Amino acid sequence: MTTNVPVRIHDVPRLQAQRRSLTVLVIAQVLSGVGLAAGVTVGALLAQDLLSSTGLAGLPSAVGTAGSALAAVAVGRVSQARGRRPGLALGYLAGAVGSFGVIAAAVAGSPVLLFLALFLYGAGTATNLQARYAGADLAAPERRAGAVSVVLVATTLGGVVGPNLAAPTGGLARAFGIPYLAGPFLLAGAAYALAALVLAVWLRPDPLLLARALEDGPAAAPDAAAGRTPPAVARRGPGVLVGALVMVITQLVMVAIMTMTPVHMHDSGSGAAAAGLVIAVHIGAMYLPSPLTGWLVDRYGRLTVATASGLVLLAAGLVAAGAPDDSVAAYAVALALLGLGWNLGLVAGTAIITDAVPPATRARTQGLVDVSISVSGAVGGLVSGLVVAVAGYPLLAVGGGVLALVVVPVVVVAARNR
Repeated sequence: MTTNVPVRIHDVPRLQAQRRSLTVLVIAQVLSGVGLAAGVTVGALLAQDLLSSTGLAGLPSAVGTAGSALAAVAVGRVSQARGRRPGLALGYLAGAVGSFGVIAAAVAGSPVLLFLALFLYGAGTATNLQARYAGADLAAPERRAGAVSVVLVATTLGGVVGPNLAAPTGGLARAFGIPYLAGPFLLAGAAYALAALVLAVWLRPDPLLLARALEDGPAAAPDAAAGRTPPAVARRGPGVLVGALVMVITQLVMVAIMTMTPVHMHDSGSGAAAAGLVIAVHIGAMYLPSPLTGWLVDRYGRLTVATASGLVLLAAGLVAAGAPDDSVAAYAVALALLGLGWNLGLVAGTAIITDAVPPATRARTQGLVDVSISVSGAVGGLVSGLVVAVAGYPLLAVGGGVLALVVVPVVVVAARNR
């Protein structure tokens, strides 16, 4: 009689801790998704109201992006020194403080306080994105992308719920003498605070600290005795630069085309409801395919899916450029492809980064990578308006799609150097 042993005995604590970590992270991501979406829904409108200007209504996005970039560094450094639990919890707590600061700014009618608060609020965005790395800390190499996808897709539920609660929270705000547009930030602050609490109390053992301990501890002994190379020193894949470039390029292209599509639709005669529908489809495509993407990355390889992201983004640009002005369906297809291409690039790039960096230096490196992603998104948003003003939306869409193909030579070079 034979006994099937699916895992070595020293892997059991890792597997149990991984299941617990994913459960806690999913709960926190649902809450943080509510906070993220609720605030984004009305941030620009609130700034427009306080500043009495539409020309500066885009500033909340820029300020939030700056705060997100700084927070990515901070969360990465705290996680590196103390573990994922304090790093992520402090990031969400900063997002909660920023949310309540926005409410105070609305009550006081202070634009300066508003932008300071939005800068802090950006920490919630950065932390929401960084949480995907925590999902992969304890995952086996062949399941890392799947773990990342579980954390990412959890954001979707909160992202759907948040905007739908904008009107009820606005009414609640009025009942307390707070401006109507600040209402969603009540929800955002509470959601971020709860996410911080969930992580601080239940994310134990800390996945990053446990991964370090297992890598450095006696778990490697059975491998060494059997003449096998321990996972900690095995070949780590194509490298940090490749993963970073894949995510930076896909982020830049996605933000550039996404930012200007509603503007182009409005200028072409489409109403706000049509543009909102297209953006909703886009956001769904950014996160909902995550489980499938994770399986594809683990099954067919990081570089294969990274290449696919560039090709899908090219298709998105071509469809958007050729869409008739009055075809909401065509724009919806284009932005669905845009979201899917971003998802493929993000999951593949995250897996590449996690493969390439050992737990001892992982969090700091991941934080720096996410800074570059935030900056590329800001650049994409700023440049997109200039390109459309000078050359038109179709050229922006085609140019973005062609730029996405830069991923292909990056992957080819990485494959040759493995």
